[in-house]
Amino acid sequence: MTSTERGIAAAEAHSAHNYHPLPVVVATADGAWVTDVEGRRYLDMLAGYSALNFGHGNRRLLDAATAQLERVTLTSRAFHHDRFADFCTQLAELCGMELVLPMNTGAEAVETAVKTARKWGYKVKGVPDGRAKIIVADNNFHGRTTTIVSFSTDPEARADFGPYTPGFEIVPYGDLAALEAAVDADTVAVLLEPIQGEAGVLVPPPGYLAGVRELTRSRNVLFIADEIQSGLGRTGRTFACEHEGVVPDMYVLGKALGGGVVPVSAVVSSREVLGVYAPGEHGSTFGGNPLACAVALEVIAMLRTGEFQQRAAELGEHLHSELAQLAAGGAVAAVRGRGLWAGVDINPSRGTGREISEQLMARGVLVKDTHGSTIRLAPPLVISKEDLDWGLDQLRGVLEG
Repeated sequence: MTSTERGIAAAEAHSAHNYHPLPVVVATADGAWVTDVEGRRYLDMLAGYSALNFGHGNRRLLDAATAQLERVTLTSRAFHHDRFADFCTQLAELCGMELVLPMNTGAEAVETAVKTARKWGYKVKGVPDGRAKIIVADNNFHGRTTTIVSFSTDPEARADFGPYTPGFEIVPYGDLAALEAAVDADTVAVLLEPIQGEAGVLVPPPGYLAGVRELTRSRNVLFIADEIQSGLGRTGRTFACEHEGVVPDMYVLGKALGGGVVPVSAVVSSREVLGVYAPGEHGSTFGGNPLACAVALEVIAMLRTGEFQQRAAELGEHLHSELAQLAAGGAVAAVRGRGLWAGVDINPSRGTGREISEQLMARGVLVKDTHGSTIRLAPPLVISKEDLDWGLDQLRGVLEG
């Protein structure tokens, strides 16, 4: 057996089969490239679903983490620590908000957003106890907890995990009229991804997010933007909502906030919304720990320069131009996305998304399929144009060869 085969066999012998990864065992990584246990190099065109926006082993982030590791890593929120105030202040400023509630994972942050919206509904809006409703969109992906999968329309994520949590209504994504019809006196929030990542990088119709913002404001309903994948530079702006000039009532952030070094997530909102909490009503042992704050502070500093947003915008324009040419040739059925993020629907005559991903792996490019026929492209924002072009050449070779 090869080192790769031994590694995969050992993992499958002692881990639950809840993922179906490509048959590559990564050993080291740098920038936009990873190297497997056999010494083969691959261009990472997935970037940990945007968790690695700043690339593997980013020196600034590693230095920030290393320096903090030598000082203090965890206090729990039982005590204050000297990185917490700066983290909350600077993240709130980056978002144009007032308060931050830090957590760890994206799903944990979404759960926090759900709890916050309900509590705000009861304490501020005056919804009768137990009747708060949150409206979500079909094809959403907000995480995998029992509450979150309760409002999923993906059978793989939802099936066999009931009984399901009530209090959610699902409407078609991008359909403003359907959303308006669903809002009633008990509605406390609308929870949406500005771009649906897991669904295949689905971009809503122009004006949709602005319409959601106007509707929720007029009906005294919170607009919660799940920017866990789309936020922090991926689309060419700090937040995907900015493409329509929209500021939601609440951002849900994660993935890139931890720089690919540690899991960091947060809910960011106004004092009116996050001010509903009293001590003991919500928390997390590791949420806002010193190591997480140190890394996230460096992420925020990097985003303040605008460099990474600009790179995503410029390289994204090039990416979508190249993909449009592929689509014109018939090998690709459709292309969607924004910035350095794309969903590519493969012509079924060329193979499934999984088959195309495996063929790209054989050529030294790592991507991931979703929903059968779609592959997602989300390279680190630090990728060079030359490497991006090389990766696209491999995709062209697979589809047109």
